[in-house]
Amino acid sequence: MQSSQPIHFNLVAAAHAAMIEHGFQPDFPPAIAPELAAIQAHPEPPAAPGIQDLRGLLWSSIDNDTSKDLDQIEWAEQLPDGRIRVLIGVADVDARVPLGTALDAHARSETTSVYTGVRVFPMLPSELSEGITSLNENQDRVALVIEYSVDQAGTVNDGKAYRALVRNRAQLAYNSVGAWLEETGPAPAKVAASADLAAQLKLQDAAARRMVDGRFQHGALDLETIETRPVMLADQAVEIARQAKNRATSLIEEFMVAANGVIARTFEDAGVASIRRIVRTPKRWDRIVEVAQALGATLPAVPDSKLLNDFLLAQKAKDPDHFPDLSLAVIKLMGPGEYVLVKPNETSPGHFGLAVQDYTHSTAPNRRFPDVVTQRLMKALLAKAPQPYAEGDLNTIALRCTFMEDNARKVEREMQKRIAAVVLHPRIGQSFRAIVTGVNHYGTFVRTLDPHVDGMLVSGGKGLDVGDRVTVKLVSTDPQRGFIDFAV
Repeated sequence: MQSSQPIHFNLVAAAHAAMIEHGFQPDFPPAIAPELAAIQAHPEPPAAPGIQDLRGLLWSSIDNDTSKDLDQIEWAEQLPDGRIRVLIGVADVDARVPLGTALDAHARSETTSVYTGVRVFPMLPSELSEGITSLNENQDRVALVIEYSVDQAGTVNDGKAYRALVRNRAQLAYNSVGAWLEETGPAPAKVAASADLAAQLKLQDAAARRMVDGRFQHGALDLETIETRPVMLADQAVEIARQAKNRATSLIEEFMVAANGVIARTFEDAGVASIRRIVRTPKRWDRIVEVAQALGATLPAVPDSKLLNDFLLAQKAKDPDHFPDLSLAVIKLMGPGEYVLVKPNETSPGHFGLAVQDYTHSTAPNRRFPDVVTQRLMKALLAKAPQPYAEGDLNTIALRCTFMEDNARKVEREMQKRIAAVVLHPRIGQSFRAIVTGVNHYGTFVRTLDPHVDGMLVSGGKGLDVGDRVTVKLVSTDPQRGFIDFAV
């Protein structure tokens, strides 16, 4: 019998409880209140020597439709020799949140903002992360600018960093800019109103196209996982929407990978210890080889990201419907990313999935503590001042950031399941097209195609295997436990 009644379940309260359960402090401590009040009393950009004035450039930002914590803005320039010069302005959070303050201590403990779908639990108070330290449109802000040039082959060179005053001229969103760049939708209103902005974005896109082609040549992995977001009506989740990647998301990803590489190499050249973001060479490469073999492809016994990506590109062309599931399997077999201390003259393990050796996190300081630390290290280097962290302290921070990032993923996964259970409850009894995504001693697991939801087969799963397509009927949902049960 089909259920048509929505279930009343407090998702926000569940998210708050999940944060506490996984070691977060979702409510800010009282000690930060006087520090926050002092910052709000003087919101103008702080003055400091050696800061350039780049507010005259046509900076813009591209982020999610709902993003309020804007960490970076971009600008590009065509050079006479064919290269494209790119500038990334990163919010100078450290200018407002100095080392040793209560705000800093809380951020160091939390290490990351957590996005649960129904509420954001920010690492820093929203008055900062969405206000005074956010690169909001038409607001003067102080930033750390990361500059580099991109040649025809996609090689990044001439990297450097410096401090500057900046002004975001146009806050834009991935969906509308991506559709315009791909010629599947109209220009966003701000782009349509400014030929200069349109030309600026086209130039940025051209630089990003060069960089992605260059990284693929060196073995960067073309992975395509499916991400979803809840559609909220008041405080209730009523639908699950799929978030697709596009040219705009790729543009920002490429720019950030390059910027993070510039920072890492600058530290290396200066002999400065830093925190790097790494994905080690897969320990379960043998299983990746087996997965490829089952699909009729051969991979070498020794890990090779270039040959793995060649296989992925071939599978994407041959079977696009199953490619997100293959991507997810490869990501799980590669293992999670982690933060590590890299000492001067020490080789970084690198980032296997990105095919880069030098990679740190520096471009999202409003939402990630490692980026604040990196910002402080770079500002000290630029000022020729003593480094603010000892190597042992950096190692402790790296371990904490890895631990809390893993906990954040657990919170986000739990909430995705709860949201799906709430959204699907009125549809009990309905049938859905699905793909089998897992078979083990616990049972058989499926992913429905529309909406994109994971669940378990409680009957009719005998004889099915991963990749099989089935029609399933929704039997029950349990938002508290995040369970969604289907029958064939």
